[in-house]
Parts: sequence; structure tokens; C-alpha cells
Amino acid sequence: MVRALFPGTFDPIHYGHIDIATRAARLFDEVVMAVYDKPLKSLMFLPEERMSLVREAVKDNPKIKVTGYSGLTIDFCRKVDAQVIVRGLRVFSDFEFEFRMALANQRLAKDIETIALITAEQHTFLSSSTVREIATLDGDVSSMVPPFVEKALHAKVTDLADHQFPPNALRD
Repeated sequence: MVRALFPGTFDPIHYGHIDIATRAARLFDEVVMAVYDKPLKSLMFLPEERMSLVREAVKDNPKIKVTGYSGLTIDFCRKVDAQVIVRGLRVFSDFEFEFRMALANQRLAKDIETIALITAEQHTFLSSSTVREIATLDGDVSSMVPPFVEKALHAKVTDLADHQFPPNALRD
């Protein structure tokens, strides 16, 4: 059995992530979507919230499992017995980042391969940070995320706005 790990922060999960996970599930016996808990970037959702949204997004695909992790991705691959890391590529700048990461991972674990899937054309502009920004500015993200993610984004944005001190009087 070939198990693939699809790691990410998924903050939030969007249609591009779902596309990559679904396509990976056609290639491998099992895909583990691993939600990273402590990235070096600001997040909107807590790890448990992100895992819940990812689970909901892939619930109809029995070949995709969801879990959280921390630490080195390579170490987690070994923990779950994954032989492959799956990554998605949208634009040229993604390639440079993913290429360097794949080389670093190869240095750490020669027995674990990295596979990059090119995103579907309609998802090339999507990133979680773009989705978060549009949602934060009260824009329409319905074509970017499933309805339950859109609802969670709206609730999170409302909650953050309610607890912002001092409140923003103007948005530019």
C-alpha cells in the first residue's frame, strides 16, 4: 500500500486544496491530509477548527484521512508510514519554494518522495491568504470555498470584528 501525505495549514481549506487531495487519492492507496499546527505565519482558525473543516471537505472520499501534526513533515511521514509527500503547484513562484523544500526533505529522508500536482486551471489564483483577505473585507468567497467554509469564515470574521479593540472606524 502506498500512503501519501498532503501537508498544509489549510487556513482555510479551499477548492484548490480539495482538488489536489481528490486527484492524489486517485493515484495513491491512501492520502493523509496533515494539518500543521504551528506554522511561522498568522492563522485565522485554530488547529481543531482547520481539521474539522478539512474533514468535512473530504468526508465523501474514503481514501482521504485527516489528522493534525507538528514538527518536521518528514518525521510525521515516518510516523504514519507515508512514502510520498504530495504538494500542489499553482504558479511559478510555488515551484521555487516547493523545489527547495523537496530538496531539503530529500536530504533528510532519501526514502520519501515528493510529488507535485499542477492545480486545475480554475484554481490557479486561489490561496488561503487570498480567501481570508477577501472574507475579511466582506467579499464573496462562494466560488472559492465550500458553503460550510464560507459560513465558518463569516463567523470568524464577525467574531474577530466584535473583539477588536479599538474598533476600526474606517477600512481602506
